[in-house]
Amino acid sequence: MRALIIAMAALAATACGPKVTPEQREQGIAAFATVQQVFQHPRCQNCHIPGDQPLQFDAGLPHAMGVVRGPEGKGAAGLPCSTCHGEANLPASYGPNAPPGAPHWQLPPPDHKMAWIGLPAPKLCEMIKDKKSNGGRDFAALIKHVSEDKLVLWGWAPGGERKPVSVPHPEFVAKFKTWADAGGPCPAS
Repeated sequence: MRALIIAMAALAATACGPKVTPEQREQGIAAFATVQQVFQHPRCQNCHIPGDQPLQFDAGLPHAMGVVRGPEGKGAAGLPCSTCHGEANLPASYGPNAPPGAPHWQLPPPDHKMAWIGLPAPKLCEMIKDKKSNGGRDFAALIKHVSEDKLVLWGWAPGGERKPVSVPHPEFVAKFKTWADAGGPCPAS
């Protein structure tokens, strides 16, 4: 009986994934501080909003012209985001506040807003890895999203007088992977 219990415990441990050492957990928590810094930068949080009106500029002001999320995150009927936001930033000759652009410019859809403005680190951490909140993404899909998605990458080349995300993109992705590889540990509150 004892051998059966030990075998079942060993099987359960391997079924839960690789064992994370305390050192890896601490490295993951430390890496999450960079993830939080990026996610709560204006380039990211202006679209990851709790309400339905996006924000703009570094000050996070309500978007002009009554712009709203809409039923799919692509704007209201008759005023989709693509009305003003093209597939790329406009040339500098359009001025410093010309509408920025990137492929599939939109907000997260209303069923998973991923609103993280002002969230403390533990709550932000839990939200990012919660598949019910993040559009069904596991860690592999999250890494792909933050590594390759053109709208995400726009945050590092926002055009005009907008400040890019302050953490270099390769460093952010490396920290995100460190956090994910450690199982996504969340800092204590």
